[in-house]
Amino acid sequence: MATDRDYYEILGVSKTATDAELKRAYRKQALEWHPDRNKSKEAESKFKEVNEAYEVLSTAEKRQAYDQYGHQAFAQGGMGNAAGGQNPFSGGFNQGPFSYSYTTSGNMGDMGFDFGGFSDPFEIFEQFFGGRVRRAPRKPVYQLQVDFMDAVNGGMKEVEIDGKRKTIKIPAGVDEGNRIRFDDFDILISVRLDKKFRREGDDIFIDVPITFADAALGTIIDVPTISGELKLNIRSGVQPNTLMRLRGKGVPHVRGSGRGDQYVRLIVQVPTRLNHKQKELLEQLREE
Repeated sequence: MATDRDYYEILGVSKTATDAELKRAYRKQALEWHPDRNKSKEAESKFKEVNEAYEVLSTAEKRQAYDQYGHQAFAQGGMGNAAGGQNPFSGGFNQGPFSYSYTTSGNMGDMGFDFGGFSDPFEIFEQFFGGRVRRAPRKPVYQLQVDFMDAVNGGMKEVEIDGKRKTIKIPAGVDEGNRIRFDDFDILISVRLDKKFRREGDDIFIDVPITFADAALGTIIDVPTISGELKLNIRSGVQPNTLMRLRGKGVPHVRGSGRGDQYVRLIVQVPTRLNHKQKELLEQLREE
């Protein structure tokens, strides 16, 4: 983690700030402290703080963990451990909370990309460095829908374009709205949702139910990951909705090495029907 400062204070927003307010605040701070514009000695550290704050607060689960536990939620081995100070620009040109390849096919802001308050990646370059960016002529864009695990693991797809069979290589880690560039055309990726896993960037989120007794006493459970099941130690007294971080068990970075993380949210199941013996035991526990 790069900073111990309050994330809301870094962005200059209140704890009740909306997503739109967070994005506007990030945009303002990123432009002010970007090292290519701001030549002060503190610019680089300030810019890292701004990115770290936005990376946590712009993700619902991470923001929830931060609001509940503060920075301790992301400490090594701590509950939640959500961000770990990871730069949100994994594997790309570090200019804001987005990952993209350069494109010349119009405004990607209309296709589900989040450029941290900028309408498209060209706008942020123009505001950082001044001037206009020359855009090449448009190329045809074709949409390809892939399964969730195919997007995670990558693979080869046979498609027909303009009556010709083409073999499309899907890079591991592609996400909804990413483009694969070819000489004569671009492929716009659409990813089917998964019933078990939910993805945010290169991080994976999953809800795992545990019993009331297991939450109170502690246990070891089998947790699904995109790479197979693994054992997870649940300490005694764990609280409902606790986020546990599995470092490096997320999606491969589409550019560069490494992977995201997986976050396991523990859903404590309170029994709704108890037999006589169970009620007696709980009554004894309540008396204690």
